[in-house]
Amino acid sequence: MGIDLKKQNKNINGQLEIIYFAGGCLWGVQEFLKHLTGVFSTQAGRANGLTDTTNTRYDGYAECVKVTFDPSDVNVNELFGYFFEIIDPYSINKQGQDVGTKYRTGIYSKQSRHLKSAVEYINNRDDADKVVEVLPLINYVKSDDEHQDRLTRFPNDYCHIPKKALHKYKVYQKIKCN
Repeated sequence: MGIDLKKQNKNINGQLEIIYFAGGCLWGVQEFLKHLTGVFSTQAGRANGLTDTTNTRYDGYAECVKVTFDPSDVNVNELFGYFFEIIDPYSINKQGQDVGTKYRTGIYSKQSRHLKSAVEYINNRDDADKVVEVLPLINYVKSDDEHQDRLTRFPNDYCHIPKKALHKYKVYQKIKCN
Protein backbone atom coordinates (compact mmCIF):
# COMPACT_ATOMS: atom_id res chain seq x y z
CA MET A 1 0.00 0.00 0.00
CA GLY A 2 1.51 3.35 -1.05
CA ILE A 3 1.51 6.54 0.97
CA ASP A 4 -0.63 9.33 -0.43
CA LEU A 5 1.73 12.29 -0.06
CA LYS A 6 -0.94 14.77 -1.14
CA LYS A 7 -3.19 13.76 1.74
CA GLN A 8 -0.26 13.53 4.13
CA ASN A 9 0.72 17.17 3.45
CA LYS A 10 -2.84 18.59 3.52
CA ASN A 11 -4.43 20.40 6.43
CA ILE A 12 -1.83 23.13 6.27
CA ASN A 13 -4.41 25.77 5.35
CA GLY A 14 -6.96 24.62 7.95
CA GLN A 15 -9.82 24.74 5.45
CA LEU A 16 -11.04 21.18 5.90
CA GLU A 17 -14.75 20.43 6.34
CA ILE A 18 -16.67 17.45 7.70
CA ILE A 19 -19.81 15.71 6.44
CA TYR A 20 -21.33 12.32 7.29
CA PHE A 21 -22.69 9.72 4.84
CA ALA A 22 -24.83 6.69 5.71
CA GLY A 23 -25.30 4.17 2.93
CA GLY A 24 -25.75 0.70 4.33
CA CYS A 25 -22.82 -1.11 5.87
CA LEU A 26 -20.18 1.46 6.70
CA TRP A 27 -17.26 -0.76 5.65
CA GLY A 28 -17.92 -0.31 1.95
CA VAL A 29 -18.93 3.34 2.21
CA GLN A 30 -15.66 4.11 4.02
CA GLU A 31 -13.55 2.11 1.57
CA PHE A 32 -15.11 3.90 -1.40
CA LEU A 33 -15.03 7.45 -0.02
CA LYS A 34 -11.52 7.37 1.41
CA HIS A 35 -9.97 7.08 -2.05
CA LEU A 36 -11.63 10.17 -3.52
CA THR A 37 -9.53 13.16 -4.45
CA GLY A 38 -9.99 15.85 -1.83
CA VAL A 39 -10.94 13.45 0.96
CA PHE A 40 -8.43 13.93 3.75
CA SER A 41 -9.68 11.21 6.10
CA THR A 42 -12.62 8.95 6.88
CA GLN A 43 -13.86 7.36 10.08
CA ALA A 44 -16.51 4.70 10.58
CA GLY A 45 -19.18 5.67 13.07
CA ARG A 46 -22.78 6.06 14.09
CA ALA A 47 -24.96 9.08 13.37
CA ASN A 48 -27.82 10.42 15.47
CA GLY A 49 -28.16 7.67 18.01
CA LEU A 50 -29.21 8.37 21.59
CA THR A 51 -26.03 7.33 23.41
CA ASP A 52 -22.34 8.18 23.30
CA THR A 53 -21.07 4.62 23.27
CA THR A 54 -21.04 1.56 21.05
CA ASN A 55 -21.60 -0.69 24.09
CA THR A 56 -25.40 -0.50 24.05
CA ARG A 57 -28.29 -2.05 22.19
CA TYR A 58 -29.41 -0.35 19.00
CA ASP A 59 -30.33 3.22 19.91
CA GLY A 60 -31.63 4.62 16.62
CA TYR A 61 -28.29 5.39 14.95
CA ALA A 62 -27.44 5.05 11.27
CA GLU A 63 -24.13 3.45 10.37
CA CYS A 64 -22.17 6.26 8.76
CA VAL A 65 -18.79 7.49 7.64
CA LYS A 66 -17.36 10.77 8.85
CA VAL A 67 -15.64 12.38 5.86
CA THR A 68 -13.09 15.14 6.34
CA PHE A 69 -12.46 16.83 3.02
CA ASP A 70 -10.77 19.81 1.43
CA PRO A 71 -13.45 21.85 -0.39
CA SER A 72 -10.80 23.34 -2.66
CA ASP A 73 -10.25 19.81 -4.06
CA VAL A 74 -13.80 18.39 -3.92
CA ASN A 75 -17.02 20.23 -3.11
CA VAL A 76 -20.05 18.80 -1.34
CA ASN A 77 -22.06 18.47 -4.55
CA GLU A 78 -19.29 16.34 -6.03
CA LEU A 79 -19.29 14.23 -2.86
CA PHE A 80 -23.06 13.77 -3.20
CA GLY A 81 -22.54 12.59 -6.79
CA TYR A 82 -19.96 10.05 -5.70
CA PHE A 83 -22.20 8.90 -2.85
CA PHE A 84 -25.12 8.29 -5.21
CA GLU A 85 -22.85 6.03 -7.28
CA ILE A 86 -22.72 3.47 -4.45
CA ILE A 87 -26.23 3.55 -2.97
CA ASP A 88 -29.65 2.44 -4.06
CA PRO A 89 -31.58 5.61 -3.17
CA TYR A 90 -34.93 3.78 -3.37
CA SER A 91 -34.06 1.12 -0.84
CA ILE A 92 -35.59 1.85 2.54
CA ASN A 93 -33.51 0.71 5.53
CA LYS A 94 -31.53 -1.62 3.31
CA GLN A 95 -28.45 -1.68 1.08
CA GLY A 96 -27.51 -5.02 -0.44
CA GLN A 97 -27.90 -7.80 2.14
CA ASP A 98 -27.74 -5.33 5.03
CA VAL A 99 -31.28 -4.87 6.33
CA GLY A 100 -32.54 -2.76 9.23
CA THR A 101 -33.02 0.83 10.30
CA LYS A 102 -29.32 1.22 11.09
CA TYR A 103 -28.59 0.63 7.38
CA ARG A 104 -30.76 3.53 6.23
CA THR A 105 -29.32 6.00 3.79
CA GLY A 106 -28.67 9.59 4.77
CA ILE A 107 -26.54 12.69 4.68
CA TYR A 108 -25.77 14.45 7.95
CA SER A 109 -23.81 17.54 8.89
CA LYS A 110 -23.35 20.16 11.58
CA GLN A 111 -23.05 22.75 8.79
CA SER A 112 -26.41 24.09 7.63
CA ARG A 113 -24.92 24.99 4.24
CA HIS A 114 -24.02 21.31 3.69
CA LEU A 115 -27.61 20.31 4.47
CA LYS A 116 -29.00 23.04 2.21
CA SER A 117 -26.72 21.86 -0.61
CA ALA A 118 -27.82 18.25 -0.06
CA VAL A 119 -31.51 19.20 -0.24
CA GLU A 120 -30.91 21.24 -3.40
CA TYR A 121 -28.90 18.39 -4.95
CA ILE A 122 -31.66 15.88 -4.22
CA ASN A 123 -34.46 18.25 -5.31
CA ASN A 124 -32.78 18.55 -8.70
CA ARG A 125 -33.24 14.81 -9.21
CA ASP A 126 -36.36 13.49 -10.94
CA ASP A 127 -36.85 11.10 -8.03
CA ALA A 128 -36.36 13.59 -5.19
CA ASP A 129 -39.33 12.30 -3.19
CA LYS A 130 -37.87 8.79 -2.99
CA VAL A 131 -34.34 9.33 -1.75
CA VAL A 132 -32.14 9.68 1.32
CA GLU A 133 -32.78 11.55 4.54
CA VAL A 134 -30.92 14.81 5.09
CA LEU A 135 -30.65 15.81 8.75
CA PRO A 136 -28.49 17.83 11.09
CA LEU A 137 -25.93 15.71 12.90
CA ILE A 138 -27.07 15.62 16.50
CA ASN A 139 -24.79 12.90 17.81
CA TYR A 140 -21.80 11.02 16.42
CA VAL A 141 -20.03 8.04 17.95
CA LYS A 142 -16.86 6.58 16.45
CA SER A 143 -17.18 2.88 15.69
CA ASP A 144 -14.93 0.39 17.44
CA ASP A 145 -11.45 -0.14 15.99
CA GLU A 146 -12.46 -3.46 14.41
CA HIS A 147 -14.74 -1.51 12.03
CA GLN A 148 -12.21 1.15 11.02
CA ASP A 149 -10.85 0.63 7.49
CA ARG A 150 -12.27 -2.89 7.64
CA LEU A 151 -12.15 -3.59 3.89
CA THR A 152 -8.59 -2.30 3.62
CA ARG A 153 -7.54 -4.80 6.27
CA PHE A 154 -9.89 -7.60 5.19
CA PRO A 155 -10.62 -7.05 1.49
CA ASN A 156 -12.62 -10.27 1.15
CA ASP A 157 -15.20 -9.38 3.82
CA TYR A 158 -18.76 -8.85 2.65
CA CYS A 159 -19.61 -5.55 1.00
CA HIS A 160 -22.80 -4.52 -0.77
CA ILE A 161 -20.80 -2.36 -3.19
CA PRO A 162 -19.44 -4.33 -6.16
CA LYS A 163 -15.61 -4.51 -6.13
CA LYS A 164 -15.39 -2.79 -9.50
CA ALA A 165 -17.26 0.23 -8.11
CA LEU A 166 -15.63 0.04 -4.68
CA HIS A 167 -12.18 0.94 -5.99
CA LYS A 168 -13.23 2.92 -9.04
CA TYR A 169 -11.36 6.02 -7.82
CA LYS A 170 -8.52 4.33 -5.97
CA VAL A 171 -5.15 5.51 -7.22
CA TYR A 172 -2.07 3.55 -6.39
CA GLN A 173 0.94 5.75 -5.77
CA LYS A 174 4.39 4.34 -5.61
CA ILE A 175 7.18 6.00 -3.71
CA LYS A 176 10.55 5.48 -5.28
CA CYS A 177 13.34 5.07 -2.79
CA ASN A 178 16.93 5.76 -3.81
